[in-house]
Amino acid sequence: MRKLCLESNENSSILTVTGDIGAIFGNRRAARYLKDTLQFTRTDEAIVITTEDDINKSIDRLKKICEYISAELVYSGNVSEAVNQYAMEEQKFSDFVEKARLIRDNHCEKEDFAAFVDAVSTNLRNRSLYQLQLLSAYHLAFAQNACNFSVPGAGKTSVVYGAFAYLSNLDPSDIKYVDKLLIISPLSAFGPWELEYEECFGEKPSTKRLNGQVDVEEKKQYLYSLDPAKITLLSYASVPKLKEELIYFLRNNKVMVVLDEAHKIKNTNGGITASGVLEIATYCCARVVLTGTPAPNGYEDLYNLYKFIWPTKKIIPFEVYQLKDMSKVDADPRVDTLLKSVEPFFIRVKKSDLGIPEAVENAPIIVPMGETQRRIYDIIEKKYMTDIVSNKDSGFKQDLVKARLIRMMQAATNPDLLSIPLKNFVDYGGFDPDAVAEDDALIKDILQYSKTETPAKFVKAKELIEQIIAGGGKVVVWAIYVKNILDFEAYLLTQGINCRTLYGATPIATGDDDDETIETREKIIADFHKPDSSFKVIIANPFAVSESISLHKVCHNAIYIERSFNAAHFIQSKDRIHRYGLKPGTETNYYYLLSENSVDQVIHDRLIAKETRLREIIESMPIPLFDNAELETGDEDITALIAEYVNRTKKV
Repeated sequence: MRKLCLESNENSSILTVTGDIGAIFGNRRAARYLKDTLQFTRTDEAIVITTEDDINKSIDRLKKICEYISAELVYSGNVSEAVNQYAMEEQKFSDFVEKARLIRDNHCEKEDFAAFVDAVSTNLRNRSLYQLQLLSAYHLAFAQNACNFSVPGAGKTSVVYGAFAYLSNLDPSDIKYVDKLLIISPLSAFGPWELEYEECFGEKPSTKRLNGQVDVEEKKQYLYSLDPAKITLLSYASVPKLKEELIYFLRNNKVMVVLDEAHKIKNTNGGITASGVLEIATYCCARVVLTGTPAPNGYEDLYNLYKFIWPTKKIIPFEVYQLKDMSKVDADPRVDTLLKSVEPFFIRVKKSDLGIPEAVENAPIIVPMGETQRRIYDIIEKKYMTDIVSNKDSGFKQDLVKARLIRMMQAATNPDLLSIPLKNFVDYGGFDPDAVAEDDALIKDILQYSKTETPAKFVKAKELIEQIIAGGGKVVVWAIYVKNILDFEAYLLTQGINCRTLYGATPIATGDDDDETIETREKIIADFHKPDSSFKVIIANPFAVSESISLHKVCHNAIYIERSFNAAHFIQSKDRIHRYGLKPGTETNYYYLLSENSVDQVIHDRLIAKETRLREIIESMPIPLFDNAELETGDEDITALIAEYVNRTKKV
């Protein structure tokens, strides 16, 4: 391996580099970086650098040059105290990294780990962490700056509280001591964080929700207060507006900052949310990153995560553009270097690690359409599939195809949805509604549907629900479109089946002063968990709530009355009732309702293929690249749709 040897004068104003310096000038990128970042002169045997700024920055830049030419930077005996200090700190961090790596790989010092487990058991009075959770919490408590990329349902929140239970009970003079938590998360996660604390510690914590119900001035006053709550909950959108106040808060309290659903700071193009979060990072006592999807688009999504947990270190030895390139090439040799660099500071528990009883994937239930629905669906399918197959709409092909898919999906479940303007469904289809012309004539044809017929899937789902309730069970029903959620709720109520709905418009609790008459998301979930709950059915939308609710303790049945091609939302919804904590012998059942001879069959088959592929990626890759899997509507889905339609109509 090449070597560059570093010497310096007494005051560190001059650095002298000897060794394989020819390799620098033989490497275009290394030579360019040297010229752009350092003031130097070259002799036959050395590079002489004048350090005008921070000596540490100059050495960091030399180390970057070493990376370009695959060289090791070594220090001669003739270095200043400042350079020697840099080398010592570098060695200390290197030793620290190696110990973090050993803990991550379950090579712990037995006595230290046993002492940690005892401390957690004593202070986390209401919750016993399983072995992988204990290891994750120990790793976090040691590193204090770490990522948890575990799958949904692995108990990431409990891991944080395990580490906090240990760190908050250290002597206040200990450098690792923390006594406050700042949780930056989606609003929908505020309630679960509070509830999980109570379940772990057996007591309610003092909390403060800095949400939209609290005006900016009140938020600022709180962050300046002398006695803030143990847990402060803040949305990502609020960070840029409160940056100065947050810095004050972090400077004056011993705070562990947790980024929940941290992929929300992945933007490396100067987004205000990501920039705001990164600016406060330096002032945290401890930093935690939680996300089950660390790299949804590619390895570049890791850049900000590691910049947050170690703002003063360059953990990732690549630039953003390099990470993007590495994501596009199978078996890029640089990936091994990347993983070796980041792995000491992340733990990832996969679903196969959790020992969860296998779920029952019941065979699809084929539901014949009613006479009116059949007629409407056939007209729509023939019209739209003819256009798709003939590529007649090539100018707006993607938007038009997605729009027509939505219309066929709607007709396959409830033709009454066809009366709603297409623009209302843009969130589910990801297309430009302005590019898609509505078919007014067709909409007129179905205006009377709701008065003449009940959707066949509604009837079948009701029958299933009655069977489940009769057997003492509870059930979550998943639907894509809000109108179907509301229509199905109304139908169940007419049948004497009490139920509740969870979707985007369901209010989120704002704090202690919530109106008791308002059924918030948290209240609905809490009531559903009660043994004597007045309702046994929740109707939910995976697009809105699949990441923020846990129902597995009381609900073991899920009915899907409709689905889209989005595999991520589908898998997340399944995980709501199939996650760690299920008792041995618990049977989890999934039921899929498919309208006969419709787009439903294609969606079902494609979701099975996508789920299989996605599970393989999740289980096999240290950091799964979900961009490698077609999660939403793509070309393969359209091809499958065309093939199924052609085969089916040929048979007819």
